[in-house]
Amino acid sequence: MADLDLRALESERRRLWAECRLKGLPRGTPERLRIDEIDMLLADHRAKPAG
Repeated sequence: MADLDLRALESERRRLWAECRLKGLPRGTPERLRIDEIDMLLADHRAKPAG
């Protein structure tokens, strides 16, 4: 995954998290599920060895 893709995912995650906090969205909403999905993608990317 390119650095730009990684930054885009991190940016989307921050935006969604802020939206969830403002609206007080509970777990199980599409926004919270997307945050979980992004967390998994980021963890997979960080687990890969560089190079």
